[in-house]
Amino acid sequence: MGSHGHRIRRRALGQHFLRDAGIARAIVDLVAPTPADLVVEIGPGEGALTGELARRGGRVVALEVDRALAERLRGRWASVEVLEADARAWDYSALAAPPGGRLLVVGNLPYSVSKPILVTLLAARRTIAEMALMLQREVAERIAAGPGGKVYGSLSVLTQLYCDARIALRVPPGAFRPPPSVESAVVHLRVLRTPRVATDEARFHAVVHAAFAQRRKMLANALASGLGFSVDHARRAAVAAGIDPSRRAETLSIVEFAGLSAQLS
Repeated sequence: MGSHGHRIRRRALGQHFLRDAGIARAIVDLVAPTPADLVVEIGPGEGALTGELARRGGRVVALEVDRALAERLRGRWASVEVLEADARAWDYSALAAPPGGRLLVVGNLPYSVSKPILVTLLAARRTIAEMALMLQREVAERIAAGPGGKVYGSLSVLTQLYCDARIALRVPPGAFRPPPSVESAVVHLRVLRTPRVATDEARFHAVVHAAFAQRRKMLANALASGLGFSVDHARRAAVAAGIDPSRRAETLSIVEFAGLSAQLS
């Protein structure tokens, strides 16, 4: 593929390369890798984060979907294991934290595929200790949002079921080449040892997705529509869980979703 083809592919992925060394250091500082740790980097691109990770010691595995970029990175850091791989489908659970160390994930995620990558990472959460992920600011805000706001949704609930989540850094467009048309932010995720609430996870996921699929509807109506129950059944389950069935999904806490999920079994 020629240089024009590479530009098209990067643009299709929404990839903008970090070029600010100070921000790269600040991102890596969030997870503070040591020589005992294993770090997986997603989307190394031109290596702004890769160089910082390599300097901190420990094993670094970099996942890069673009063959030409992967080859260039291999020539720069012999200590970094660069794999040509799609971060949406890579098996993170195949890795294990080193004895006495942690498995960390750091990345500047392509905007167009950031949510599928996050879903894959959460599925492999049992092997991961912490993550520092650069995302489009709106997506980062959704991940870290609490109940009651318009940005709080299924992404918020299903991430925070498994992680402590906070927006750690806001990154201006000028920190990238080429500058994106949107603002970026880095979300810092600390994986919990056990889910925040004890629940049947498959049912919990289904209830959350149904509740937010038609978020403008009253809770009972949204659940009935999304799960195939009668409205009366959904209403009774909400009341049994101590929840007003006329509320909307965005007002429910994770604990309330767990109670609702148990009643809808």
